[in-house]
Amino acid sequence: MDAIGALADAETDGVLALITAVEGPSYRPLGAAMALFPDGRRVGSLSSGCIEKDVQHHADSALVEGRPLQIRYGKGSPYFDIQLPCGGGLEITLVPRPPLVLLHRAIELRLAREPFALAISPERGLCYIAADRPTGYDNGLFHAAVRPEPRFLIFGKGPETIVFAGLVHSAQFPSLLLSHDEETLELASESGIATRLLARDGLPPDVSVDRWTAAVLFYHDHDHEPPILRDLLRTDACYIGAQGSRRAREGRNAALMRLGMCDADIARLKGPIGLIPSTRDPRTLAISVLAEVLSLQ
Repeated sequence: MDAIGALADAETDGVLALITAVEGPSYRPLGAAMALFPDGRRVGSLSSGCIEKDVQHHADSALVEGRPLQIRYGKGSPYFDIQLPCGGGLEITLVPRPPLVLLHRAIELRLAREPFALAISPERGLCYIAADRPTGYDNGLFHAAVRPEPRFLIFGKGPETIVFAGLVHSAQFPSLLLSHDEETLELASESGIATRLLARDGLPPDVSVDRWTAAVLFYHDHDHEPPILRDLLRTDACYIGAQGSRRAREGRNAALMRLGMCDADIARLKGPIGLIPSTRDPRTLAISVLAEVLSLQ
């Protein structure tokens, strides 16, 4: 999406380059995109840096000729002087002057957190914005899937909450820290983290949750948890987890049962959280939980 945004905002024509086939190992995944401009500016990457300059050369040619171009590097490539360190093969499709109306539509869908796919023809370039589908070729068109990135809702109080929110913020994932504790919010906001005061129990009704949202609770006082978890378990959140021991989990589950949650609902709740068991250091816990969430994407 960085490449799409760069092309949509540019005052000059540019080229959208995508990896449309991969053979063997690859530094970047199928569907990875890069924007290239005549002045040499590039946004995004297709490799570890070993092919970008040559891709720029072909992108300039695609702009002059006004038609898409496919090139291959590594295995099966005529460019024997350009080697891929990973030893695989890449097919790159270059799309000159992709239609602005389609680029802006892609940006709108991205902002609305709606999944979609770019439909690319090797002969005609970017044809349309398709419904969500896997990345790859289908009936002669290459579809590059674009799905919302993980979004984090962070609840809690104290150092674990602040450190985890800081880690997520540093990784540039969209996030919101919600807390009953004003000191926690003040410390987090000083680092540029988006915050919100919880004035009542439960999830605020205007806070949106979709299937790419991960919600994590870092409370030592578990009394605040049941109403928040009840509301979260009624959403499509991809991850719902709460800090605490197995004993805390048992008490939490019992409280959720009293609030009307069934066993299937409660089974979605992660706790204890994180890939590293029984860690007590806030930094290690933050890394452990983030890794667990991202492993499920």
